[in-house]
Amino acid sequence: MKIVRLSYRSLQMGCATVLALAACSSDPKASGGNGGSSGFSSGGSAAGAPTSSSAGNPSSVGSAGSPTSAGSSNAAGSSGALNSSSGASSGSSAGGAGGGSGAPATTGGAASGGSSSTGSGACSREFLKSTLAAYFTALSAHSAAGLPLADTLKVTENGKAIMVGQDGLWKTAGMVKYYKSALDTDGCNTASEAVVSEGSADLPVALRLKFVGQKITEIETIAVRAGDYQVSGSNFPSKPDAIIMSDTTVMWEAAVPEAMRNTPKEMNAWMSKYFKAFPAGVCNPDTNCKRLENGNSPGGCGLGASCQAGDPTGNVIKSHAIFSDVETGIGVGFDLFMGNTDMHMFKMYGGKVYAVHAVLGAATSTGWDDK
Repeated sequence: MKIVRLSYRSLQMGCATVLALAACSSDPKASGGNGGSSGFSSGGSAAGAPTSSSAGNPSSVGSAGSPTSAGSSNAAGSSGALNSSSGASSGSSAGGAGGGSGAPATTGGAASGGSSSTGSGACSREFLKSTLAAYFTALSAHSAAGLPLADTLKVTENGKAIMVGQDGLWKTAGMVKYYKSALDTDGCNTASEAVVSEGSADLPVALRLKFVGQKITEIETIAVRAGDYQVSGSNFPSKPDAIIMSDTTVMWEAAVPEAMRNTPKEMNAWMSKYFKAFPAGVCNPDTNCKRLENGNSPGGCGLGASCQAGDPTGNVIKSHAIFSDVETGIGVGFDLFMGNTDMHMFKMYGGKVYAVHAVLGAATSTGWDDK
């Protein structure tokens, strides 16, 4: 992913991605270009992938196997297999599509991360969700007492090692106003994009937790303060309200109908190509896909990007964590990009990408083993 300066001036606000892809103390949740034929392919047309309806919002459906939309668009089935070497993927049609807003047609049930347990008993969605809620409550209380911390715990904030419960945001965090999360029951990871108050400011915050044996073994935090995000010497203030408001169109934690879900292998391969070949690895964004960087919107997800055929070549952006939440269609990657420790969060389903958010904080290193 050679960082072609491809108009980094015009892409100033789109530096970390160029595709890029409530507030209560006990549970601080707010309520609130290029396309493959099906699955996440590395090229080709968008035929068969979810397209926008006239209203931009899909309708609910009675069964996961028959999603419908307000318009006449069709969706690719989640069985479409990623084939990055040929640039094509296969899969059966699942019926109507979710709209370009990023909100999949619902199955009349689970949202906000889903309520069903989908992993082993040691790492269920319920366990991950409840531990996340406890974590954000503890952060606001400035005390890690009661959290299931492993003896081997490693903790960083903006790439620097800190003491959990004692340093950084643990000393200064106020109300946690909002968060949305990916729950990876296969690898037992979580990733959250949050808005946390600090004094009179609201900060974009990214959080990654790693669990082993129901103990937290890794905590990675990116807290974006004033002046942290600069491109070519220009400072870009954060817009945390836009992060919160994105749920009204993207519906990040809404469950994706089973027929439109991509597999972890497909989602992770798409993200790996995105980072390794950036900006030539940006494939399958919906035409209405919008990216935010610390809440700023530099434009559409495909701006200044392209989708090279075949497997990714090079290793432009090195990452240390890539994983996915198939139930909600949220994929995440953590990396270092142009002097920023960075989390990317993608909303994916039916072989397309509907939203990309990046949280970037100034750092010389992520503090982790980027490869």
